[in-house]
Amino acid sequence: MSVLVKDLVKIYGTQRAVDGISFTAAKGQITGFLGPNGAGKSTTMKIATCFIPPTEGSIEVCGYDVVTSPIEVRKQIGYLPEHNPLYLDMYVQEYLKFTGGLYGMKGAALQKRIADMIELCGLTVEQYKKIGALSKGYRQRVGLAQALIHDPQVLILDEPTTGLDPNQILEIRKVIKSIAKDKTVIFSTHIMQEVQALCDQVIIINKGKIVADKTIAEIRNLNTTVKIIRIEFTEQVDINQFRSFEFVSDAKHIQANVYELVVTTDADTRPLIFKACADKGWTLIEMKVEEQSLESVFRELTSKI
Repeated sequence: MSVLVKDLVKIYGTQRAVDGISFTAAKGQITGFLGPNGAGKSTTMKIATCFIPPTEGSIEVCGYDVVTSPIEVRKQIGYLPEHNPLYLDMYVQEYLKFTGGLYGMKGAALQKRIADMIELCGLTVEQYKKIGALSKGYRQRVGLAQALIHDPQVLILDEPTTGLDPNQILEIRKVIKSIAKDKTVIFSTHIMQEVQALCDQVIIINKGKIVADKTIAEIRNLNTTVKIIRIEFTEQVDINQFRSFEFVSDAKHIQANVYELVVTTDADTRPLIFKACADKGWTLIEMKVEEQSLESVFRELTSKI
């Protein structure tokens, strides 16, 4: 595995910001690292990128330990933090030459790498501008280019699409997907649509502990207690009648003769719903359990601790 986190702990005073977490991230896949504010995501990424040391446990990047071999770890990692730190008075090409030089790159090899990154990150039109004159979307592209300039094996992205418009988000997604084909990508975000669009593996952390480490499909199929049941009738019915069912916590009128029931039980309530509707003389056309959204699973998993 490119990134191996084992029994990681980080303590600030009396607070255990990261509380004994372990996970792996493999080459060729995008790992989504999710959690509410204060869950321990950024702390974990700061340890992985050698900005701060762990209190206990370890992180290995491509076989190098972040404590004993921090220089080697830094060579393997490209990092785009949430607040993209750029030198706004520099030109795009100038900045990439500067960051490449920090990794010991020079001459024709550096110039070729800069040209490759400008093309990969869609910066061709903007390459001769000052960074301060660029839109936020293009600044994010510059941030990706600098994170990739030294051809790292691992790419760590902290909220890379925050504040971007829908078109910019789609463009950044394309870049990240193309990068991930031969690298390990760890992707932190609060936006569930981004997780669904990009990630192969999902790790959810809450209050310093991992509460899920699964594929997207597995996350959706978790046996959570909240289910959404969609019902269609031949005509409109009284929505308040649904709320009288003891196993229904909420009911919504979606459109025309279609309703959604929020059911908070592990049991299969469809036979009970069918009988209750039949007793009231309501004619059902369709009843199905909706696939759980990532948002609903995330909410339930992060409210358990």
